[in-house]
Amino acid sequence: MSDIKISIVIPTYKEVQNIPLICEQVSSSLDGQSFEIIFVDDNSEDGSCEAVKNISDRIPARIIVRTEERGLSTAVIRGIEEAKGKYVVVMDCDLSHPSTAIQPMVEKLETNQNDFVVGSRYIQGGSFDDDWGFFRLLNSKIATWLALPLCHIKDPMSGFFAFEREKFETCAHLTPAGYKIGLEIMVKGDFNTPGEHPIHFKDREHGESKLSLKEQFLYLRHLRRLYKFKYPTVSEFAQFGIVGGTGFIVDSLIYFALQLYFGLGHNLSRAISFWPAATWNWFWNRTITFTDRKKTHHVTQWLSFITTSLAGFAMNFGTYTVLTSYVPFFIEHKFSALIIGVLVGMGFNFMMARIFVFKPLDEEILEEEKEPYHLK
Repeated sequence: MSDIKISIVIPTYKEVQNIPLICEQVSSSLDGQSFEIIFVDDNSEDGSCEAVKNISDRIPARIIVRTEERGLSTAVIRGIEEAKGKYVVVMDCDLSHPSTAIQPMVEKLETNQNDFVVGSRYIQGGSFDDDWGFFRLLNSKIATWLALPLCHIKDPMSGFFAFEREKFETCAHLTPAGYKIGLEIMVKGDFNTPGEHPIHFKDREHGESKLSLKEQFLYLRHLRRLYKFKYPTVSEFAQFGIVGGTGFIVDSLIYFALQLYFGLGHNLSRAISFWPAATWNWFWNRTITFTDRKKTHHVTQWLSFITTSLAGFAMNFGTYTVLTSYVPFFIEHKFSALIIGVLVGMGFNFMMARIFVFKPLDEEILEEEKEPYHLK
């Protein structure tokens, strides 16, 4: 059994200038503690290996170079797999995370105050450099707000976090994408008391930021996966509703275009516009909302979707007609009846889509997908 207490996992790519600096900072902060530093490098070829080798005779540091895989999230996972310490701390190499926070974060784990600790910029005592511009701060805040329903901490975007290594085995089917693997581990692992420790987030001095527009799109894709994992039915219904909203726009544009540019009557225009709008909804629900369900033949599935959509439309129209014909309140407030009709129709369509159109995968496949991510 290893006598190492803390494993510091640091993903790197072209961080050769920062490697000696962060090693010295960690060593100074953990003086007297048993620890190891694990760099996971995406084949930088910038002298990172030599930098680690030069310092490893004084500081327990090693580097893993990946030549086939890329990405911060998978690098962190590889580092956790290789960790020998009881506690794992993940931090960036750009010196933005203070190494002085490592020990108090680990102490919260040791005393069972928390089972997952995040180095936080947004709790009392936390801060960041004053030169953050408005748009950078806004971008950070929006990304944070989008993730808040997934957890109960104020800085879920933090890349500085700590947990007990054995807990990693409880993480169900990790699907790392983008750069926020800490959020995924916290959501998918068996963590009941996550907490935060205030830090000052410092801008990097050496090297270049790895955050790009592509990474931000990956983050949105990542969030979608996490919401689907934690709130499967609600997430599907929300996506179904969003797709339906875009389908309504398609329906309306075609409906008005057929009348304005082709001179068709409103009844014929309504009859025609339904088909491309329903097809639009089918395609995007197949592509986005129900990606983890059976992919039956396109024509068969499309016909099933059209059939249920027609039935849903009948329920929509029928609800509206009944309410505006027999309920005094809705006779005076027809728009309210319209909204209820739309909700009834959408709810019916959603249930039919889940049960009959986009059928669940076989139980064997579902169990395989839910299998926990095991340490190698």
